[in-house]
Amino acid sequence: MSSSMKAKTEKAPPAGMPPETTLDDFLGGRVAVAQSKAGHRAGSDAVWLQAAVSARPGDRVLDAGAGVGVAGLCLLARFRQIIVTAVDIDREACSLAEANAARNGFAAHFRAMTADLTAPAETLIAKGLVREGYDQVMANPPFHAEGTVRPAPDKGRAAAHIMQEGALEVWVRFLATFTAPKGRVTLIHMPQVLPELLALLDRRFGAITLFPLFPKAGEPALRVIVQAKKGSRAGLRLLSGLVLHEAGGRYTDKAEAVLRQGETLNLGD
Repeated sequence: MSSSMKAKTEKAPPAGMPPETTLDDFLGGRVAVAQSKAGHRAGSDAVWLQAAVSARPGDRVLDAGAGVGVAGLCLLARFRQIIVTAVDIDREACSLAEANAARNGFAAHFRAMTADLTAPAETLIAKGLVREGYDQVMANPPFHAEGTVRPAPDKGRAAAHIMQEGALEVWVRFLATFTAPKGRVTLIHMPQVLPELLALLDRRFGAITLFPLFPKAGEPALRVIVQAKKGSRAGLRLLSGLVLHEAGGRYTDKAEAVLRQGETLNLGD
C-alpha cells in the first residue's frame, strides 16, 4: 500500500502550471493538488491519515512532513473552520502546498512553512511555530530506516521515504513539543516500527489507539494509524481497523467512502 495506490485521479497540468507537475484529484474531486512528477507523490496514506483526525471549529492543526499539503487540504475539505500549518523540509513542496491551498479556496486557513522539523525547537519557534500551540498534530514520517532501501535519485523523494538513524525519536520530540496539552497526535506508519514508536510515545502521551489497515481480509496489516493524547494516562487500545480491498482487488465500500467521499475513520475517544 504505497503512495502510488489510486487515492487520486491524475490530470495533465493546466495552463500556468509547471510542465513537470500533474494535477491530481483527491476525495472524489473535492480537492485538486499539483505535485511534482519526479519528487515524492502523495497518495492514499495522506488520505487515511487525515481521515483519522476529528477536528472541531477553531482547531489549530499542524501537519508534519506535509509535502504538497494533501492531508491538510483534505482535512480542510472536511472541517472548514480550522487553521492548518503545514511543515516540510522541501521548499518546492511547500510552494506547491501554498498554491494548492489557494487553488482549493483554503488560502485563509492554510499556511506552509519550509523547515527541518529535526532542528532545535528554538529554531522552529523563530520560524513561526508555536510551542504547545496545536490542538491536532498529524504526521506521515519517512517509513524506511536508513540503509534498508535504495534511496530514490530525486533528493526530495529520498528524504520523504528514508528516516535517518535515530530520527524517529526526534520526530516524536517535535510532536510532543508542539502538541497542545490534551491535544492529539495522529501518525501513519508501518507495523514493524510500532515497538520503537510506542516506547517513544509512552514517555509523553497516553490513550494510545492503534488502527491497522489491512490490504485484504486475512492478510497482515501494511499500515497502522497511531493516535495518542498528550498528557493522558489512559491505556492502549487496539481497534479492529479497516480492510481496504475485496478479494478481487476493488476497494471495500468503507475504504471507498473514506477515499472518495471524505468519510471519517472512527478511532473513538
